[in-house]
Amino acid sequence: MNKSYPFDPSIKHHLAIALGLAIWIFVFLYFTEPLDVHEFGAQEKLMYLPFYGLTGAIAYVLTLPVQKILLRRNKGEWSFQSELLFFLVFIGIAFIVTRSLYLYVIVRGEPNPHTLDYFLLDIYFPAILTILPIVLAGRWAFGKYKQKKAEDKKIEIPGDGTYEGLRLLMLDLIAIKADDNYIEVSYLENNALKKQLIRNRLSIVTKALPELLQTHRSHSINPFHFQQWKTENGKLFIILPFEIKVPVSKTFTSEVKARINSTTK
Repeated sequence: MNKSYPFDPSIKHHLAIALGLAIWIFVFLYFTEPLDVHEFGAQEKLMYLPFYGLTGAIAYVLTLPVQKILLRRNKGEWSFQSELLFFLVFIGIAFIVTRSLYLYVIVRGEPNPHTLDYFLLDIYFPAILTILPIVLAGRWAFGKYKQKKAEDKKIEIPGDGTYEGLRLLMLDLIAIKADDNYIEVSYLENNALKKQLIRNRLSIVTKALPELLQTHRSHSINPFHFQQWKTENGKLFIILPFEIKVPVSKTFTSEVKARINSTTK
């Protein structure tokens, strides 16, 4: 249930889904005449059916704050369980909004409105079954598109020969330390610190990734993650996230300070 699920947090894209949903509901109801739509005349269709489309869009937009809460609770990660909870809340909100539209706009106090049971089982549930696939498809498509864009932005730290390398976003790379014939890569994954040994040389990786800043013959950092300077026993260090302490040798001090100052301005 907690398996990762494609997700795009862009509000702009979710508003596009809401608009598409409104158009789909109107077109579907107008041309197929399901449920009780056949009871409307041509003028009544144009008068009332856009409200149903708008209702679907409003229900979707009203559910977006719940999406934000789930995303914050899961520390920026979106899972299949999160998606399921979102749809359950959306179904509930859509029912309340749709029922209110029926009672206060369509019926407007006229006698003998559909009972709650009839409205729920014979009208709302069949309608929601035609709506959910559209919402699901839109959210999935935007989520996969975001994943693809993120994958295209990843850098690769290759392993020497047939040894395994590492692909990650530059933003997630914190520091690299030389360790004999290997390098130890410190990086972020799901907001947690991870480390991986890769068979390669620090000089090769630093040269291939100009975004990195070499601070010592055995250390390179991503200056984006700089937090503060620290001096111990006359030696200069850089503090990175998770209290990673990286030495700065005299050979690189001037260049490192200049680069850090330009990065943090």
